[in-house]
Amino acid sequence: MYIEEKTFNLRFSLEVKFSNNYDGDEDECVWLREWEQRIKPHLMKAVFTSLREHLEWTARIRNRGMSQDDEIEIALTRDFS
Repeated sequence: MYIEEKTFNLRFSLEVKFSNNYDGDEDECVWLREWEQRIKPHLMKAVFTSLREHLEWTARIRNRGMSQDDEIEIALTRDFS
């Protein structure tokens, strides 16, 4: 079987700003919990909802050894055989 591949990256860099007198641990990383617990799951649901509209493609999460805190790879496949 012959397989062709193409990689496309959509990267999110999270950045928060604090006042100059910020001590470092005062917020207990509330912003990061908001990303992990609310925003990222909502985003993943929206991505898969959109991908399911294209019936000729199959989408799945593929783990290449990175933590899902740092990377989520979505593998899309289409079979022409």
